[in-house]
Amino acid sequence: MSLPLVSALTLLPFAGGIVVLLLGRPAARVAALAFATAAVAYTLVLWSRFQPAAAGMQFEEVHPWEKAIGLGYHVGVDGLSLLMLAVSSIVVLMSVAASWSNEKQGPGYFSLLLFLETGLFGTYTALNFLHWFLYWELSLIPAFFLIRIWGGPGRARAATQFFVYTMVGSITLLLAFLAIFLASGSFDFIELAGMAQSGQLAAAIGHQWPSGQMAMVLFCGAFLGFAVKTPVVPFHGWLASAYAEAAPETTMVLTGALSKMGVYGFLRILLPIFPEQMVHARNVLLWLAIASIVLPAFTAWAQTDLKRTLAYSSINHLGYCMLGIFAVAAYSGVGRGMLSDKAAALTGVMLQLFSHGVTAAALFWFLALLARRSGGGTGLNEFGGLRRAMPVFSGLMGISLFASLGLPGLMGFPGEFFIFKGVFPLDWQAAALALPGLLMTAVFLLTMVERVFSGPLPERWVAMADLSVAERFMLAPAIVLMFAVGLDPQLISGMLHSAVLSLVRY
Repeated sequence: MSLPLVSALTLLPFAGGIVVLLLGRPAARVAALAFATAAVAYTLVLWSRFQPAAAGMQFEEVHPWEKAIGLGYHVGVDGLSLLMLAVSSIVVLMSVAASWSNEKQGPGYFSLLLFLETGLFGTYTALNFLHWFLYWELSLIPAFFLIRIWGGPGRARAATQFFVYTMVGSITLLLAFLAIFLASGSFDFIELAGMAQSGQLAAAIGHQWPSGQMAMVLFCGAFLGFAVKTPVVPFHGWLASAYAEAAPETTMVLTGALSKMGVYGFLRILLPIFPEQMVHARNVLLWLAIASIVLPAFTAWAQTDLKRTLAYSSINHLGYCMLGIFAVAAYSGVGRGMLSDKAAALTGVMLQLFSHGVTAAALFWFLALLARRSGGGTGLNEFGGLRRAMPVFSGLMGISLFASLGLPGLMGFPGEFFIFKGVFPLDWQAAALALPGLLMTAVFLLTMVERVFSGPLPERWVAMADLSVAERFMLAPAIVLMFAVGLDPQLISGMLHSAVLSLVRY
């Protein structure tokens, strides 16, 4: 009998959250850091034992619960799941480290962070919809309270928007899969993907509802759930206020890990289970991807608050993931050239998920440090010339901004390069229409560098303290990772081979 490695990883932060909740403030911080570090170490153990060339799921655990309602405990890990576990554990550890010196955040805060990590781990490993949906919703509850209790002046409205938007998406997703179960008798993602490939799923849905349009209706319901969580324009109304009003340490997890759940849903569920519907909806999907790249980039340029600038930047960067996924899904050919292009695009999507998770979390960490030193200010025009007062801070944040921009040699470049390398042969028009988003990303990020770090230094910031030795030590791993993945993306892409091959054939 194999050890339940995946279940143990999922339960680790949950147990940590309970322990932290029972401790006093100083001990709670130490315990939270210990459990978050243990989660990263455990993920590295899985990474070292994972066989990237092996097809299918690894570390699988299958236990039937209630067959009558299709409920079973089925968890497993492939390259995609492992990648998401890695980025989630890293981002949560970064958030705990960023919160270390924030006196407002005590046992309750750290406990909710660890509960949220359990929801993330469960979402990325569960393979039965009912079991998976519990974790999907579990992540919503801690995130709501993290925004509502520790956010800014507009936290109540922002938390409510976040909850309502995501709950509506969750309801449509649940209804879609209940209908799929009625037609197919299964909630298992692997089984449903196999049925979709053989045509059995479409036949079962058509037999249950002979109108012929039900499969597209179910696709739309599932799509809405993931589009809201990612978010995809125009389902992004909750994001800017949630990211701006939440504490920057909370936003690190929202943008670095939670938003990736939607993209994961597109890859794990929509692409394998609804391949025909994605082909039929290709034009709409590609226009949504283009809108999610270009419009938020222009919107970010117009912002005067750094948190809102980075919030719209997050939509823009995940828009590249949508472009890659939708371009791959839009064309069902399996020729050698097309398979190669699809593989490049999906490899880029997965690299982008990892790089954006780390760089976005790092940027909001820098905003948290800046806000503490400035008394809470994060206005774009409040600063200027900070490189004179804070040279180390400015240098390290500059590296993170250039990584987000996609500068060659840093971790943001390989993902965007592979996405466009794959998308151009598949649909050059969609790729060309998305290119202004790349240009505007450079414009608004370089504008941020110019206005925050260059120019005359206001008198009130002359004595602003640079990063302490402890802060430099905590930020160093993230900066090293930006260079390591940028210079050798094979560190990540080498683990994705079998996962990418399984997806390109849908």
